[in-house]
Amino acid sequence: MSDNEVLDQATREAKLTHLPHWRYVLGVLRTAFKCPSAAIALEFFAEIGALAEEANHHPDVDWRYDTLFVSLVSHDVGGVSQRDTQLAEKISDLAEKHGAPANLNLIRPVEIAIDTDDPKQISEIWRTALGYKEQSDGSLTDPYGRGPAIWFQKTDTPNDNRFHVDVSVPHSHHWDIIDGLKLAGARLNHDNSPNFVVATDPQGNRLCVCTEMGR
Repeated sequence: MSDNEVLDQATREAKLTHLPHWRYVLGVLRTAFKCPSAAIALEFFAEIGALAEEANHHPDVDWRYDTLFVSLVSHDVGGVSQRDTQLAEKISDLAEKHGAPANLNLIRPVEIAIDTDDPKQISEIWRTALGYKEQSDGSLTDPYGRGPAIWFQKTDTPNDNRFHVDVSVPHSHHWDIIDGLKLAGARLNHDNSPNFVVATDPQGNRLCVCTEMGR
């Protein structure tokens, strides 16, 4: 398999068994490293940049005080390739050197989901307003990775409240959130678990806790 090809599911899952710091969420390899200090986080950040330049393959890195959020995907081929898994392994080696463990509970990318019986009728309006790009599955994403994605959920009979939030988390860590929602008073629907669990607050607002087992 070429380094520039999107990994099929079986190959990707096999690669991930050797990348314990990383999870595949919403089509992207993601992690968060907790560093001993902000200064070490910045040093780590700079070294990731050097690796990226050497590989001519650049991850998204978000620095927040002592934590680095890192995402890897091959945009030119539309998915995770061997370039991503190779760079992820090198970044993990740097994390070990800096004493920066991965905190996988921090992986929680958010999508705004819109229930609609006709996605094409409305998607261009949202894309134009936000300056987003349309993906192969019809979703809209921020090309700079800053804002939440927009997901048009095809529904023959949309609810009156068409908006809800999708929080995507690694399946290995989703029960922490589900248990917390239950304690907070949410009503939970597990009909589609492990793909996603629907949580409804006492005022009728919904959110979905999604995992890589689904979309």
